[in-house]
Amino acid sequence: MSGHIAFIGLGSNLEDPLNQLRGAFAELDKLPGTRLVARSSLYRSAPIGWPDQSDLSSQPDFVNAVAKLATDLTPQVLLQALLYIEYQHGRERTFRNAPRTLDLDVLLYDDVQLHETGLTIPHPQMHKRAFVLRPLLEVAADVTIPGIGSAQQSLQACQNQILERIADAV
Repeated sequence: MSGHIAFIGLGSNLEDPLNQLRGAFAELDKLPGTRLVARSSLYRSAPIGWPDQSDLSSQPDFVNAVAKLATDLTPQVLLQALLYIEYQHGRERTFRNAPRTLDLDVLLYDDVQLHETGLTIPHPQMHKRAFVLRPLLEVAADVTIPGIGSAQQSLQACQNQILERIADAV
């Protein structure tokens, strides 16, 4: 087991986000041929990409984290497993960037660069989002984003994004 390293972004802003993420960490560790190697602290952030950016009060803040997995699953099979976990948590895809009970994204998978229907690795916006980069760097301080460069350098460009580490991490 554990032939590959994958980083998964977790996010929730509905139905007790802290417990949604705690449950998701446990479920990730139970995936076939997969082990949860590390998990970041939890971070609170404002929604990004909300259709009406002038009225962010209409959508609750997100709680985000990153999980580091050792897995034998292929990227495509891993994605299907993540989608199933989202489904089990009541995820509904009503519109792009809608509030959600649970969002699980394959951020990185080894040093793979992949673009196919429904799956792009590295995640296409991860290098622009402090709520992904800060927890990612917490579990992998020297990580490089294929085709982009150092995650630490990407985080420097996101300094204007407000992110609050939640004391009750997990």
